[in-house]
Amino acid sequence: MDFDLQWLLLGLPVAFALGWMASRFDVRQWKREQRESPKAYFKGLNLLLNEQHDKAIDAFIEAVQHDPDTSDLHFALGNLFRRRGEYERSVRVHEHLLNRADLPATERDRAQHGLAQDFMKAGLLDRAEVAWRALEGTAFDTEARLALLTLHERGRDWRSAVDDATKLERSGTGSYASRIAHYWCEIALEADARGQVGDGDDAVRRAREAAPQAARPLVLTGQRARAAGDHAAALAAFRQLLMAHPLSFSLVALDHADSALQAGEPDAALTELRALYARTPSLELLHAIAKLDPQPEAQRERAAGHLQHHPTLSAARELLQLRNSQSAEQGSEDAELAAIEQAIARAARPLQRYRCAACGFEAQMYFWQCPGCLNWDTYPPVHMEDQ
Repeated sequence: MDFDLQWLLLGLPVAFALGWMASRFDVRQWKREQRESPKAYFKGLNLLLNEQHDKAIDAFIEAVQHDPDTSDLHFALGNLFRRRGEYERSVRVHEHLLNRADLPATERDRAQHGLAQDFMKAGLLDRAEVAWRALEGTAFDTEARLALLTLHERGRDWRSAVDDATKLERSGTGSYASRIAHYWCEIALEADARGQVGDGDDAVRRAREAAPQAARPLVLTGQRARAAGDHAAALAAFRQLLMAHPLSFSLVALDHADSALQAGEPDAALTELRALYARTPSLELLHAIAKLDPQPEAQRERAAGHLQHHPTLSAARELLQLRNSQSAEQGSEDAELAAIEQAIARAARPLQRYRCAACGFEAQMYFWQCPGCLNWDTYPPVHMEDQ
């Protein structure tokens, strides 16, 4: 079959025209997408600044659709989802970024950081731990170690917390000696609860090595020695606490007085307590002094003097209670005095709490770690009305 050159001559211009029209269409479409993409991006940014988060998310989704390869848009969208509590959608955005083979290493670390934050906010602590560990050795190394420390504290994995704090200290982030001592004290308490006295002794020794002058290891050393019947060792620990942390000594003042009686050293302990009370007066010290010097008249005189210099409800209640007790012993109990004492006791009860200096959380018990903000050593060792 002969080929007709006439058809070839007619077809070439037609093919050229079709190709030219197609190229013009692609260029126009590309230019239009380029114009629409930044327009949608700036629209979303403007909505975000106006705190219109729902509309901002829609605008960023539109921008991502126009330019799916731009990682910054994905990061903005993921952060918005996380701020709104839509953690599942935020996780999908960051996992999509991590699955991209063309993503640079710095952007991949950034996506991993966003994913770790997503899991942390969502309460998926086991997956958060894996995600944070993947960031060790990156630009987010310090933040990852701090997050792991928080996770291990929440999970009461104190030995892992010791490792985290030790690594942070070695990296020059700051001193974690006091917190490491707290972790070892927690380990000691858990060992004592299981009846593993040897492990408890080792943990307390490590706590004191980590922070020799910290208050809690000394308190725990004295309390454990007292519970074991070694009152001489308990007195030695309490006296070291008295020298290093006189304010914290009020937490164990009664224990100190009891061990002094058991060890046959009431006079020496009484001298120590009176000297401390002269510097830092408190009702806890008065109670410890009363244990060593229980004479009723002396107790009333001390309570009256305390009330004169520290006119608090608890001090007034203390004096009324002593007077009412003496009246009852003499067979002439004053019902009106007892009623007044009960009313003052009820009014004083809210003030007989400890308050966290960081978040204001109040508690009847003294905590080394605040149950509210989870910070350490934020409770002053004095009641609210004495602050």
